[in-house]
Order: sequence, then structure tokens, then C-alpha cells
Amino acid sequence: MAHEFDGNKYKAASTHQKEWGAKLIRELNISGAERILDLGCGDGALTAQLAALAPRGSVLGIDASRGMIDAALSYMADNLSFEVRDINELHFENEFDVVFSNATLHWIKNHHALLENVHRALKQGGVLRFNFAGDGNCANFFSVVKEAIKLPQFAPYFSAFEWPWYMPTIEEYEALVRGISFAEARVWGENADRFFADKETMIRWIDQPSIVPFLKLVPDEHQAAFRQFVIDRMIQKTCQEDGRCFETFRRINVLARN
Repeated sequence: MAHEFDGNKYKAASTHQKEWGAKLIRELNISGAERILDLGCGDGALTAQLAALAPRGSVLGIDASRGMIDAALSYMADNLSFEVRDINELHFENEFDVVFSNATLHWIKNHHALLENVHRALKQGGVLRFNFAGDGNCANFFSVVKEAIKLPQFAPYFSAFEWPWYMPTIEEYEALVRGISFAEARVWGENADRFFADKETMIRWIDQPSIVPFLKLVPDEHQAAFRQFVIDRMIQKTCQEDGRCFETFRRINVLARN
């Protein structure tokens, strides 16, 4: 199920995602004429960085959230376009030199189909470069939100709830990638644990995007209470004496070539 996000609020809350993405982009060695696909482009800031490095090429950013794409449209350029499109519905063939994705693909459940679709979308010699959440990610938030959805006042709304993320172990993902006919591929983990500067910074991250899949199931009149419970428990659980708040961020990196 695609989730709808507020792209402008995400822009203000995604400092760490953009740090990770900028590092990935620096490692790509873009020559300037590539055709690039950004999966889950969010507010478009990283997609714009890719486009700036490929002035003789073109970049397409896709995201299933209309709110994200609306925020991204401010970056439109001659070589940069955006589309509302579900990553699960990729139908490109032999079209891209690079398929890039940062901090998005843990929202996609079927990665075998994803990898097959990306393999098909890449030209011969094309590069896949992913970074997304893996096993052990957001341990504090997950603990708190699982506590929240079991509370008597909220539990009825989550009787048919499906966990929204896929965060595999390195070994599990290596096995998936080995099943795809890439010419070469590498999978590795990364510990990106982080101290948010203060409570307000952590709360912005909770609001966009972390709590969205849960809050949408709670009736309007109870959403404020649900959100406040999560925030209060996160502050209690993660805040340090200096005011910073800690969360685990465990990443899976993938680099593959056709």
C-alpha cells in the first residue's frame, strides 16, 4: 500500500536521509550524459543533485506520494522530471544507465520483483545503487509504536494492521541479489546510528515519515492522543542528559552492474 506524505514537512525533517544520499551520489562517478532513475525521490532534493551532475543526460524521479512529488516539482529542469508512480509498477526496458534509491526501499515488500524490474530497466553496463533500512533499524521507535498499537484505546484500529516495512538482514538480501542475473553485485551493511540534535528534531522525524502509516488508521478524534503517546514515550526512551535523542539507523547498501 502506498502512503501519502507531506513533502514540505519531509523536506524539513530529512537531514539525515539527505546526508546518506549525498554520500551515495558522490560515489557514483557520473560522467554527465547518463539517463538516471531515482526510485522514491521524495522532495526531489537528491534528484536535483543527480541532474546537476548529468547536464547532457536526463533524470526521472518517481514517488508514489503526490505530496512528495508536489514538493519536488520546484526542482524541475530541462533534464529533470518527476512522476507520481508506484515503484512496484516499473515497466522500463534497457533505458537507464543508473538506477538510484536512497532511504526508500524499506517501504517496498517484494524485493525479488523490484530487483528483476531494475535489472530489466538498466542498460548493459548500467549501475544499480541502493541504500535502505535493514534489520535493527529504528529499534526505539518500533518498540514504542508496537506498545502504542496494543493499548486498549487504539488496538481495535490495528486488528488487521500489516507492518509497513521490509528490513532484511544482510544475509537475506545477499541471497536475493544472487538470484538476479547481474554481471556483478555487492551487498553490505552500515551502522548509521544517530543522535538527533534535540527533541524537536526527533519529533519532526516522527511526524514525517515514521508515524504516518499508523496515524492514518486512527480516527481523527484520537490521532492527537496516539501521536502524543508515541512522542512522550520516545522522549522518555531516547533523550540523553544533553538533550539529544538517540535512534538506531542500520542500512543496507547495494551496488550492482548489468
